[in-house]
Amino acid sequence: MSYAIRFSAHAVKSFRKLPRSVQVRLYAAIEALKDNPRMPGSEKLKGSENAYRLRAGDYRVLYEIMDDELAVYIIEVGHRREVYRSK
Repeated sequence: MSYAIRFSAHAVKSFRKLPRSVQVRLYAAIEALKDNPRMPGSEKLKGSENAYRLRAGDYRVLYEIMDDELAVYIIEVGHRREVYRSK
């Protein structure tokens, strides 16, 4: 059972602004979410039912798991000091 990965428009824009070496590392972590979106190392975010975060060094990937659609929706990608700030 494999999940589909979907990006928000903002997440795509943020991802493309990152250095290439960081993009490669985050892409590998995001691809691993296809097989197990609740993998060890990901943490559930407080205040939301389906929101999780994935840590990759100093960078974070915030995502929601939609089990009924078998999809992982990437909400935000960025450095840890910026990713949790509301826009």
